[in-house]
Amino acid sequence: MSKKKNDFSPNEFVVYPAHGVGKIISIEKQEVAGFELELFVISFEKDKMTLRVPTHKATDVGMRALATPDVVAHAMKTLRGKAKVKKAMWSRRAQEYEQKINSGDLIAIAEVVRDLHRQNDQREQSYSERQLYEAALERLTREFAAVSGDGETAAGHEITSVLIGRAA
Repeated sequence: MSKKKNDFSPNEFVVYPAHGVGKIISIEKQEVAGFELELFVISFEKDKMTLRVPTHKATDVGMRALATPDVVAHAMKTLRGKAKVKKAMWSRRAQEYEQKINSGDLIAIAEVVRDLHRQNDQREQSYSERQLYEAALERLTREFAAVSGDGETAAGHEITSVLIGRAA
């Protein structure tokens, strides 16, 4: 089911694991160290960043198409679940959360959001917990918004309502 280089095209949204949702703005040829490379030029609007990925390496680095509605539904189901917090030291858990966020896997990102979300009656998050939570929430919101086409605000409200509703 993974896409080959020719399956990605300009104006298509893709997910790059380390940066989240971006839009392919063009495919260009560039000479690098005497070799001509064909590159996807991906724009990450929110981060004001442009990334160039060799077309033959796109799937190797984990670049993928947006999640299907089925995967989004599974991510929502994951958000509704009970938080699973391991008893390991925070530094180890933080590393695991960071790896999940940068994996580009929507379900893994939903797990991080679920596990780090705090209800009003729970203790406050530490700075590093809040940073990881916000990074995961932003990735999740951007992909939900790109899949649904409803915009980030609507996607954010939907995610928040699921997180708040699970305590009830």
